[in-house]
Amino acid sequence: MGMTVGNKGGSMSEPNIVPLIDVLLVLIIIFMVINPPNPQGLKAIVPQPNPNQQPNQDVLNKTIIVQVTATGDVMINQDKTVTWDNLGSRLEQIFAQRADKVAFVKGDDNVEFAPVAKAISIMHGAGIDHIGLIPTSVEQGK
Repeated sequence: MGMTVGNKGGSMSEPNIVPLIDVLLVLIIIFMVINPPNPQGLKAIVPQPNPNQQPNQDVLNKTIIVQVTATGDVMINQDKTVTWDNLGSRLEQIFAQRADKVAFVKGDDNVEFAPVAKAISIMHGAGIDHIGLIPTSVEQGK
């Protein structure tokens, strides 16, 4: 602490702030060293399907895809045309003997989401646990 002697009746004390600044600079450096850098996530590469490789036929036979067409029709695995009224009972028949209750919904490009949501609701009512959506970009391999 320094002291200044003035003309007006007494001494006046002033704090010396140089040691205070030195201590603060040392603390800033310590906290910068202790603080770990921001963690960066691992870089993951998602495997892409090989366009030349043919899909496994056994997997294709087990996969159930409900397709909603632009005309408002509904199909199961592209070869079995069913009506909206029969969709729930037909899915219950298919999944009666299966342990894994997984199915997919695919809508054409021009279909609004309301019919797709209706198909999802019917599928959920038929006891299907996991329902996935297949966009056209995934189907085309993009």
